[in-house]
Amino acid sequence: MTSKPAYRVAPGADVSDAASIGDGSSIWHLAQVREGATLGESCVIGRGAYIGTDVRMGHGCKIQNYALVYEPARLADGVFVGPAAVFTNDHFPRAVNPDLTPKSASDWDPVGVTCEQGSSIGARAVCVAPVTIGAWAMVAAGATVVKDVPPHALVAGVPAKRLAWVGRSGEKLLPASDGTDAWVCPTTGEWYIPDETSGGLQLATSPVTDAPRPAELEDPDDKDGATE
Repeated sequence: MTSKPAYRVAPGADVSDAASIGDGSSIWHLAQVREGATLGESCVIGRGAYIGTDVRMGHGCKIQNYALVYEPARLADGVFVGPAAVFTNDHFPRAVNPDLTPKSASDWDPVGVTCEQGSSIGARAVCVAPVTIGAWAMVAAGATVVKDVPPHALVAGVPAKRLAWVGRSGEKLLPASDGTDAWVCPTTGEWYIPDETSGGLQLATSPVTDAPRPAELEDPDDKDGATE
């Protein structure tokens, strides 16, 4: 008797027998998961999404509808990829060689996008390989990423540039009130300090209760001398 797999595949999805799917994962209608792809536990692959050959994905990843994740992408635990986002894999895309013969697999070297733990890619964003999206970083919808994104950075635009820092909750961080170079999440109270190695931020090791609170923002009405 054949045991039932511990993951869900909706009707119309195309999942290779040579793919590895973790327990508790769901693969929805019209999605394709290619041979050699590895999905961790509790992943969600949305309708019409494409997961390329030998893509590696950690636990708890969520790939939204019609996203295209081409090999050899590497996604750590908890990565979010929004609807219709694209991970490229070719430095110099051409359909043919200079002599107009069709390109084969041996005529080019695929390069991948790397997404570190907890990072998020917005809807219709394009990540041009090879780039690394740092841990807990956030790429805004419609952005085009052409260089590495440091941990906890919020980037937007074409090409994408950093606009702010974000915490693990996704909220924008505010400067700490103690005058240091620390940043504080207004939602969780977690605070973050610069990480010289990555050029981004890292979660501080001190307890949340010891966190310097966000600096108070000036009320524009007070500056103008307005009263209620």
